Amino acid sequence: MRFRPLLKVRLVRLLIALPGLFAPGLDLAAQPSAPARERVVIPFHGDPRVRSERPEGPIPRNLRVITDDEFPPLHFADPDGQPVGFSVDLMRAVCERMSVNCTIQVRRLDTLLQTLVEGQADVVAAAMPVTAQIKARFHVSRVYHRLPARFVAPASFDVARLGTGLTGAKVAVPRETAHAAFLADHFPGAARTETLDLDSALLMLERGEVDAVFGDGQAAALWLGARGRGGFRFAGGPYLSVPHFGEGIGFVLRPDEPFLKRSVDYALQTLWDDGTYARLFLRYFPVSPF
Repeated sequence: MRFRPLLKVRLVRLLIALPGLFAPGLDLAAQPSAPARERVVIPFHGDPRVRSERPEGPIPRNLRVITDDEFPPLHFADPDGQPVGFSVDLMRAVCERMSVNCTIQVRRLDTLLQTLVEGQADVVAAAMPVTAQIKARFHVSRVYHRLPARFVAPASFDVARLGTGLTGAKVAVPRETAHAAFLADHFPGAARTETLDLDSALLMLERGEVDAVFGDGQAAALWLGARGRGGFRFAGGPYLSVPHFGEGIGFVLRPDEPFLKRSVDYALQTLWDDGTYARLFLRYFPVSPF
């Protein structure tokens, strides 16, 4: 999803403050500001039994990385206009682990793949869901992030209602989205109210006009983290249906660089193993969408 300008400004202000609030290795469960005083769930995307071997071969000394700056918290501009975010900082960590220099440039999201095709960049580090079409044209790293769907409800919401299909429950969901399709497929008994966007659905929830909201868990997590909305929480989930929400997000690379792809995969594995991935995740997701 794309954020409206006002919501984007609010989220960027929130995220700018996070590095000082959430230091590396901090246990979020111990912080009184944590919305439900629960531990942040840091997901592992993949089969833990599958291990990459350290590849042997030449790695480019400089990697040209491109991203977009309008999708917090994965990629956005800091107060100095520099690209930051979970995807961007994770790619920086990958470059450091591979002992290569990275230059990161901002382009429009709809131009990133073409820039790669034209040979003007080596890696796309942006929220570009992995699809069969992309995998047919490019190398894609192992998935490092997914966009789960979640229910958001008042703290008093009876989670047991999810097990009965939410029959009769009033649920707001953004119209013409994968979330609306999933809700119709799996909770047909819910009384759906389709809204213009997630902002509108969450506003209905705050006003008490619906029992729950169903939508993008990442944006909802930021909403829950903003201004200490302690009266609301995630209910059930996360929902990670591949047919509805895709395989996830990986770094996209040119098809003529198979060794670079293996090197990036191995670097991602080591960043997970030594806790770097977790520290970056905590920085940008103080309320986990998982």
